[in-house]
Amino acid sequence: MSLKIGITGGIGSGKTSVARLFAKKGCPVLYADDIAKEILVEDSAVKEKIISSFGNDAYDENLPNRKYLADKVFNNPENLSLINSIIHPPTIKKISFLCNKELFKNDLVFVESALIYEADFVDIFDYILVVTASEDIRIKRICNRDGTNKEPVIKRIKNQFSEESKISRADFVIHNEDSIANLERKVDLFLSIFKSMAK
Repeated sequence: MSLKIGITGGIGSGKTSVARLFAKKGCPVLYADDIAKEILVEDSAVKEKIISSFGNDAYDENLPNRKYLADKVFNNPENLSLINSIIHPPTIKKISFLCNKELFKNDLVFVESALIYEADFVDIFDYILVVTASEDIRIKRICNRDGTNKEPVIKRIKNQFSEESKISRADFVIHNEDSIANLERKVDLFLSIFKSMAK
């Protein structure tokens, strides 16, 4: 049996670190954010919809004008919902296609995505692994990483599904509140569980 496993979690939880550790151990890992960025550049239908919705300045020399688009959707729930409705469906379709392609060669494939619950594509996975940490730790990590202060980070956290909601819907949970060495031990444990389930 082959397994598709979604890795998700709130901002600053360490979901990307977990995904990279699975990749380091030889597992195929797809990153939803990278796939969405490729679609923004390569999918002409998406490009047309975004230009018609947000204006010609949405693209600059055939590349998405990220600052312009961010300004349009930041603090504007209606525009955020609109751009998501354009980007999410082809992204989910491509993720599903790439997962199935990987499973011809491997028993396991992982997909890292911040928005598995928000974009409602839980159904393409066999299991969801949620990475979590306390809000204080997550805020501190993002402030250190982005060189920003607390207020915008707290705002971004409030715009995502709560940790409690994600954990309650998860199949597996990794608490990521200490060292990278401990995180790697947890990833090793989960990898052995997933491999035994895929047999």
